[in-house]
Amino acid sequence: MAGQTLNDRLTAAKHSLVGSGLAKIVCKATTEEVMGPKPKHLTYLLQCTNEPNVSIPQLANLLIERTQNTSWVIVYKGLITIHHVMCYGNERFTQYLASSNCTFQLDNFADKSGLQGYDMSTYIRRYAKYLNEKAYSYRSMAFDFCKVRRGKEDGMLRTMGTDKLLKTLPVLQNQIDSLLDFECPSTELTNGVINAGFVLLFKDLIRLFACYNDGIINLLEKYFDMNKKNCKEALDLYKKFLVRMDRVAEFLKVAENVGIDKGEIPDLAKVCIPHYS
Repeated sequence: MAGQTLNDRLTAAKHSLVGSGLAKIVCKATTEEVMGPKPKHLTYLLQCTNEPNVSIPQLANLLIERTQNTSWVIVYKGLITIHHVMCYGNERFTQYLASSNCTFQLDNFADKSGLQGYDMSTYIRRYAKYLNEKAYSYRSMAFDFCKVRRGKEDGMLRTMGTDKLLKTLPVLQNQIDSLLDFECPSTELTNGVINAGFVLLFKDLIRLFACYNDGIINLLEKYFDMNKKNCKEALDLYKKFLVRMDRVAEFLKVAENVGIDKGEIPDLAKVCIPHYS
């Protein structure tokens, strides 16, 4: 579909008439063109999250409103834009989504206007579930797993105490599971919209898994100093980690198949995990 549709232009014009520049850009980022949101519109919205005179609730609600459309393209682009702002915008945006219990009610979404819409609706439902889980993780932990420090010296999960670590890892596992449940084969990554969403999921997974890896190493190093109850929990968490490694490898294989730079794809064989029997 080339160019903006008449509906896109009418919607943008309506917001121009009432002087709502923010609403106009939200509409332009989520047009019916079958391509990802344009970088210039995403950049504008990211800048808005850092402006003290811009209402974060208004921005979030304008974007959420776009996810309530009947067109799969508009809904998907609305979710992608929200995800992009959560990743790269001011943290106030994610804080608002988490604290206001905003959820994307898309469990039953289906665009039956054509075969492509019907196929893409499956991935919209899965994508929305992941974004709900991402917001829930923030609400539970008061930080974004994708943005915390990582690494041996001062990584948050690498240096976390036992009790907090045992409470934190299940939340992180749930978010990773929700992302891996997207389960999109490379043969379905056939248009600019789903591809834009997939790239954001890929980048989240790399950060989440690095964080997860830090937490598991920390857990195993503490293992022999734990009481019996904590040892049982830790062993269970470690077993789940090994299962998830296989699922992460499958996701990364899809990323490689669709042309994501191999330099960005970690080699899981090099993940530094001590093995305990």
